[in-house]
Order: sequence, then C-alpha cells, then structure tokens
Amino acid sequence: MEMKNLTGKKVAILGLGVEGVALTEFLLPLGCAITICDKMDRAELLSAAEGELGDKIEAILDDENITKKLGRDYLDGLEPFDIIFRSPGINFLEPKLLSAQKAGVEISSQIKLFFDLCPCPIIGVTGTKGKGTTASLIWEILKKKSEFLISNDESNSKFQIPNSKFGQAYLAGNIGYPAITLIPKLKRYDIVILELSSFQLADLDKSPHIAVMTNLLEDHLDYHKDIEEYRTAKFNILKYQNKNDFAVLNADSIFEQAKLSEIQSQKLFFSNSSKDTDAFVAPNETEQLAVYIIEGKEKIEICNSSDVLLLGSHNLQNIAAAALTARILKAPVETIREAVRQFAGLPHRLELVAEINKVKFINDSFATNPGPTLAAIKSFQEPKILILGGSSKGADFIELAEVMTQTNSNVKAVILIGVEGEKIGESLKQAKYSGEIISGGETMDEIVEQAIEVASRGDIILFSPACASFDMFKNYKDRGDKYKLSVSRLGKIE
Repeated sequence: MEMKNLTGKKVAILGLGVEGVALTEFLLPLGCAITICDKMDRAELLSAAEGELGDKIEAILDDENITKKLGRDYLDGLEPFDIIFRSPGINFLEPKLLSAQKAGVEISSQIKLFFDLCPCPIIGVTGTKGKGTTASLIWEILKKKSEFLISNDESNSKFQIPNSKFGQAYLAGNIGYPAITLIPKLKRYDIVILELSSFQLADLDKSPHIAVMTNLLEDHLDYHKDIEEYRTAKFNILKYQNKNDFAVLNADSIFEQAKLSEIQSQKLFFSNSSKDTDAFVAPNETEQLAVYIIEGKEKIEICNSSDVLLLGSHNLQNIAAAALTARILKAPVETIREAVRQFAGLPHRLELVAEINKVKFINDSFATNPGPTLAAIKSFQEPKILILGGSSKGADFIELAEVMTQTNSNVKAVILIGVEGEKIGESLKQAKYSGEIISGGETMDEIVEQAIEVASRGDIILFSPACASFDMFKNYKDRGDKYKLSVSRLGKIE
C-alpha cells in the first residue's frame, strides 16, 4: 500500500486504543473518511484511558469529521469500507472481518501499513518471552549512531546505505510506541527496531530485514485457537525474508527443521547449551556465566553475569541475541559491551523494587504466562515467596508446578491470587508441592502483607504472576505499579 492510495478512502479503524489513536492521527491529514469502531462506548473509552492518550481519545470523539460506531455491534456492516485497520486485540480470523474481506474490503493493521510505507530497514524482534528486553537492548546499542553503519549491499538496493551516512535508530512496536508515528521522520539510511507480538504478526505479509526470535514456547491460547496457530503467526516474521535478509534464532527453542528449511534468509543461532552456534552462554575461566560470539575462528566475550545490571541468567540469552544482531550491522564490539553493561532492563521485568530488613522485593509483573515465571524462579538461588495468579490466557501450569516441587527451585511458599489461583493450586497439589500455599488477599496491600508474614531475612518476595492481569488490574503495568506502591509503604530501599 502506498501513501497516495490512501487518499479519499473510506477507512474503518477497529479499536480506539494506542494504535487506533496513532492511525487516526496519521490518516486524517490524508483526506481519509474515517470511522472509529470500538466495543466500548464514549464513557468507557474515556474512563479506560489516562493522561495524554485520554486527551487524544476525547479529541477524536469530539471531532465531527470522524464518524463513530461504538458499542457491542461495532463490527456489524463493515462491507462498505475500502480498508479496515484492525487493532491487535481483534483476531484476524474474526468472522465479520472475513466476511468483509470476502466482499472485497482490504484488511490491514497499523503494523502492516508501517511495513508498506517504511523507507528503511526494519529489525523485527519477537518470541514468547524476552522480546521487549532484546529489542530495547538492540536499540541501546544502535542508537549510538556515530559508531555503526548499516552494511552497503548493492544486491539489495532498497536498503543501500551511503557509506558517508550514519543511521538514526528508532524503537517502536508492541513495546508501546506505534510504529506508524515514525513514518514522517524516517530516512532510507535510518533503522527501526520493532517488538512484534503474535497478534501483530498473525496476518503480516512482509518480513523484516533482520528477524530476531528470542524463543518459542506456549502463550496466548486465549487468543489463538491452538499452539499451531500461535506458532504460525510467529513464523511470519521469517516467512517472507529473502537471501539478503538475516534471521537471529534461538537454537534451544525454535521451529522444527522442516520449517527452518523454508527460510530463505541467512541464519545465525544463539544458544544456552551449545557452543556450536554463532553465540552462546557458558561459564568463563572464573566460572561466571558469560556471553560469547563466534566470528571466524575467534571467540569474543561480550560480558559476564557480574558485568551486567540485568537480573536473571535467561537475560544472558537476550544479550547474545542483541549482540549478534548488532554485529550484523557492524556495531563495534566495545560499543556492544558498553551498552550491555549500562542497560538496566525494562520496568516490570525482574525489577528490584526494594530490600527491606534483608528481604528483597522483585517485580516481574510482565510475566503473563508460565515461561517467564519459570525463568524468574531459576534466576535466584535464595528462598522465595512466589506470588502467582491472575486472569486466564489458557495456560497449563503443570510444568511450573513440577519445577516448584524441585528442591533447587527453593520456593518455600506460594500466594495464589485472581481467577487462575484455584487452577494453579490444583496443579501444585497434583505435583505434590510441599511448601505453604496461601490464598491471596483482595488488594495488593493485603497480598504483600501476607508475603511478609512468611518471609525471613535473606528471602526474596517474587511477584511473577504467570497470568494476565485483567481480573484485578487494568494491565500488567498497573499491576506492577500497585505492587511497587505497596512495597514502598513498608519502608525505604536499603
């Protein structure tokens, strides 16, 4: 889709959230006839949004040049539109969307439009866990624009970068910054790092120049009909690459070999278990876990666990993925090392909130499925009080429960909260978990107080729910913020 093809089109934007607002602001000056379709009414939309986003939503709702279709019938009668832009939260297989498509309506999305219009190379980062951290770390390395330049490959003229030019690096996508807002400022020698969810990838028909897959586990079975649909959505980040593109893949957690053979791009692998890959995590001479990349016959140590601010051994794999990606773009090793050592991680991902009376409080609210929680448990050797539960995403908690029964997991007590608390409790009983199981309170203050009651000096109170947040909180950020607020009432950080 080209910019000129949008002028004068009848456009439906499904969902007035962050992406819907960004799309509306982008398309309105192009002379599009825009209709906003959302299941919430005006009062609900304004109540759900805060700050600047709330102001923008109110301005759109008050704009007489924009048609609004709000309420439960918001997906009815989509056939008269030229283009429909779905939000990630609306399934691409929604029957009313498919009906409109059959009638000749083009179905698109904010991220599909960005891929169509973007003039510069894209690095796409996805995975079941670690994609936000990895995308952010790649950006931290590449935004040192005076120290890297994109390879000048004449066989790939779209991405040919003048040797005298250095690119500006931008971070956007599922991490919270709609990519479409970048279009007016991008130049062909810039580069965009996108964090991409399965919701965004599900109907994407283009792949990025560099595709990074942090891992591939089980998630979002409340959205996808089964694990195969989820994996198929993830595969789109690789499916449309050509021989001039690159794929950075986790050798320990990726597609079957038959699927990998379909990928046309140049493949680089990182691993937590094999030294026969392009990057790996292994003990160094001092027995500390370290990240290495292999270039020719040279083994280069990027960092070790004591060098970095990121908590958790799993984050060393994220560093390996980011380092490989940066080296594709010829970022100097010292630049990578500097960025890695300075990067403190993202909020709500194994975030040290406080240490009070020798008890550490860790906020891992971003753990919305069992995978990140498993990684969080393995990241700390100390005795742990684990806060688990929330709303359902269709996850199976048996593996998590079985890991928690192992002596080396050192989970001495579990506080169960939310809708999924009972299901997790049943899994723990089935796995014969011997630690204390506590039914959590109705407020975060109560939950934190319950954790304190069973904690001893040297323990960790780990808030890593393994579930979505929507039963008790607005989202994982709201959940994590409330946890941090409750902890802050206890005392000062030591």
